[in-house]
Amino acid sequence: MKKFAMLGVLVAMVTVGAHAKELELKKKAGDMEVKLTLKQNPPIVGDNDAIVEIKDSTGKPVTDAKVVVNYSMPPMPGMAPMNYKTDAMLHGDKYHARMNLSMAGPWNIEVKITRGGKTASAKFNVDAK
Repeated sequence: MKKFAMLGVLVAMVTVGAHAKELELKKKAGDMEVKLTLKQNPPIVGDNDAIVEIKDSTGKPVTDAKVVVNYSMPPMPGMAPMNYKTDAMLHGDKYHARMNLSMAGPWNIEVKITRGGKTASAKFNVDAK
């Protein structure tokens, strides 16, 4: 019986570990809620897949926006600025983008949403390993 209990604990630990792989961040952008999910937690040097979910003030998914993900590393002495952007493409009711983080350290991510002639943005900070 103890073996089965230990197996259950091990399975629970693996299950929790599997869910911890993604990094979920939420912020407001105007009257919309933005959830940014990065497939790696922590983000890694190299390609990072990002999923952006946007909901309007009623909680309905926003699928009629242009979404751009800007990402940059804070300036450091003696280094050229690192500012990048990528368009997020709509798949179903979520926007997908790929960011290539060129080095470890702090990164600023801004999700810019243009809808109905208005632009709103949500800003996030992550540390790439």
